[in-house]
Amino acid sequence: MKKPLNSAPQPPRWATRLLHGFCPSYLVEEMEGDLDELFRQRIELIGVRKARIRYIRDVLSLVRPSLMKQKPAEFDASPPFFLGTTMIRNYFKIAFRNLLKNKVYSFINIAGLATGMAVAMLIGLWIWDELSFDSYHKNHDRLAYVMGTQTYNGETGTYHSIVVPLENELRTNYPSDFKRLSLLWMSTNILAVGDKKLAQSGTWAQPDFPEMLSLTMLKGSREAFRDPSSVLLSESVATSLFGNEDPINKVIRVDNKTNMKIVGVYEDLPHNTTFHDVRFLLPWHNTANWWNTQTSAWRNHGCSLVVQVSDQSDFDQLSAKIKDIVLPHIKEIEYISLHPMEQWHLYSEFKNGKVAGGRIQFVWLFGIIGAFVLLLACINFMNLSTARSEKRAKEVGIRKAIGSLYGQLIGQFLSESVLVAFIALVFSIALVWGSLSFFNHLADKAITIPWTTPSFWFLTIGFTLFTGFVSGSYPAFYLSSFKPVKVLKGTMRAGRFASLPRKVLVVIQFTVSISLIIGTIIVFRQIQHAKNRPVGYSRDGLITVAMNTPELNAHYNELRNELIESGGAVEMTESNSPPTQIWSNNSGFQWKGKDPTTDPLFGTIAVTHDFGKTVGWKIVAGRDFSRDFPSDSGSFILNESAVKLAGITNPVGKIMRWNGRDHVVTGVVKDMVMDSPFKPTVPTIFLMDYGWLNMIIVRTNPALSTRDALAKIEPVFKKFNPGSPFEYKFSDDEYARKFSDEERVGNLATLFAILAIFISCLGLFGLASFVAEQRTKEIGVRKVLGATVFNVWGLLSRDFVMLVIISCLIAGPLAWYFMNGWLQQYEYRSKISWWIFAVSGAGALLITLLTVSYQAIRAALTNPVKSLRSE
Repeated sequence: MKKPLNSAPQPPRWATRLLHGFCPSYLVEEMEGDLDELFRQRIELIGVRKARIRYIRDVLSLVRPSLMKQKPAEFDASPPFFLGTTMIRNYFKIAFRNLLKNKVYSFINIAGLATGMAVAMLIGLWIWDELSFDSYHKNHDRLAYVMGTQTYNGETGTYHSIVVPLENELRTNYPSDFKRLSLLWMSTNILAVGDKKLAQSGTWAQPDFPEMLSLTMLKGSREAFRDPSSVLLSESVATSLFGNEDPINKVIRVDNKTNMKIVGVYEDLPHNTTFHDVRFLLPWHNTANWWNTQTSAWRNHGCSLVVQVSDQSDFDQLSAKIKDIVLPHIKEIEYISLHPMEQWHLYSEFKNGKVAGGRIQFVWLFGIIGAFVLLLACINFMNLSTARSEKRAKEVGIRKAIGSLYGQLIGQFLSESVLVAFIALVFSIALVWGSLSFFNHLADKAITIPWTTPSFWFLTIGFTLFTGFVSGSYPAFYLSSFKPVKVLKGTMRAGRFASLPRKVLVVIQFTVSISLIIGTIIVFRQIQHAKNRPVGYSRDGLITVAMNTPELNAHYNELRNELIESGGAVEMTESNSPPTQIWSNNSGFQWKGKDPTTDPLFGTIAVTHDFGKTVGWKIVAGRDFSRDFPSDSGSFILNESAVKLAGITNPVGKIMRWNGRDHVVTGVVKDMVMDSPFKPTVPTIFLMDYGWLNMIIVRTNPALSTRDALAKIEPVFKKFNPGSPFEYKFSDDEYARKFSDEERVGNLATLFAILAIFISCLGLFGLASFVAEQRTKEIGVRKVLGATVFNVWGLLSRDFVMLVIISCLIAGPLAWYFMNGWLQQYEYRSKISWWIFAVSGAGALLITLLTVSYQAIRAALTNPVKSLRSE
């Protein structure tokens, strides 16, 4: 019902109800009458508004003694933060009403928190996947690689490439310390059943290996693997070859030369295991395994040795015990040590024989980023809650006036933040579920949400409560500290430093965001710097084909001629390494003038006559290998780094002795980047040797498209190698994989930087909206006095721009310090240029202006008549 137009002004009835609630009943009627009469008198003297304020002040002075002497009965039994269920329901009911009442601010808070929580959840799942690496194996805490540490060319390296005789030495001399041992040699083989042929990666292993990995057998048994003619297949390979048929005791042909009997099928190993790509196991003692013949070759490194130590053994003590076991046989190896499986993934880098880190740095990096991104979202909630404090000040005053305690007010505001956090949790889980496929592709993972795991929900709910308390703590303590007398009298005004905490939080937000932008640019610059490095040969159009079967080994000239005649290739060669890797390193080279106290290590690549023409290397001295010179058989070509390491002046024509044979240096080639693009070129010797080859390298015809060239090449390979599928790799793709770790870090950093900026801009948008609303009358007055839209826009944007400039000044040195340290791990690295900081700062300023400008221009275009209209 509408109030009559001629009705007299009334005092605030809620204040009158205070008298009934907190004063003795026999005094209420008398006091109420006196106050009403005083109210009517004051209307004539000072007006309705001030009369009401004075009325409220008088009521508060009367009820204060009662408030000081007693608490409301409903609160007596419970501490402030742990109220009854009725009060808690009331808290959340009021919180929900406030969310609906302020839809824009609620959306900004929920969207920001949901995004921050989604990022934190994704990073949490990623970190858990990293920390649980290899935990699939029941014996993971007892397994270890046997590592050898040696110093060559002035550098100390630690590798799990060892010699075959070491296994028997450890098995024989330390039977109580090692429960199981297995030599491993990873390989890619052709598995064939009838017309079905698959090229798969697997490993040759000793009988203990399936038990060491605690393989989950779906069919057959681990024990049957002790048969030298047996093979174990993964579930996926068995399905590809046999479909739904039972493969046990069936025969498959390996590399078109050896028949093996299937004795077991094991469950595919999960993605977060070291041996994830092991699709089959072949018996070490089979005659087809060449390494099985190297039982006394103490200088031929190339295998891995995995051991399972006994239950009572300690890794460090056992490492010290076996440290010098190879010294009687190999003087170059300084010592042997054990590298536990639990450290394989996260602590894979060694320096001077000691673990120096690895992927653990990424775990820390992304963990910190996830925490900061979530903090940014919490800062939004704090900022918007405290910025709108004046709108909720009267609510706080009334609550305090009617008896609410300080702790109860804190509980109310914390319940609001917790409610927002749980609503955000629902949206964040939806975001994670929807983006997980994209994230897995970006991070090279196979992460899933563990819906049925109780610990996941326990951590998720705990994490949400923590987020709610963090985001709501400052607003709760800030808002609950208001003085009710000042608030209800209307005399409360924000001080000059009231907005300082909000400004500090905005600076923190943009400092983090700008630091992420700078870091992302530096990461991608480092990647591009390495990609632009001259590689010394042409990768375009190069493909490599592994020589798994004997058919290819004996028909080099015929295969080469037919490939060229087909028109699909312009050149072909063979080598013992692909162009993007060096698989063999050797020492023991002698030459005139060599320092007898040194024994340098050279990359050693066996090639055919046509290697240089195929890969397109650049001769800088002497000549290439040639069929016109029969003496080239066994001759050497050195790269520039090898010449520098050897210290040979004018090496062309000089003699180098190796393996009891003299080799003439026929030429010197420009350094070819065949190993890590972030490190110096490996000193490499190319030798002419047709008996030590396992890789075919083909240069496709540049006049044809790749598809057409491969269509002409494939029939030629199938003609000479009918027992194998035509499996090939592009050299440029293989080279690009060398940047995968850095690109993955860069892509993830880019994603997190974008989300951090998005969250920061959400908060900035909300603050700008509030500031524009708060200064509506000021803007109206300014427009009446002649201010233009540009003037108003500058007025509202200036403060935010200054905050971002301060963030730039803080983020620059901070980012430089951390990124400069990150770059130090690369010997071939880019420089940190000044323009990176300038571009990052300018970008942040532009984004800030775009975010703030919408609200600023909207406020500037508002009709001043509306903004100056009185309530």
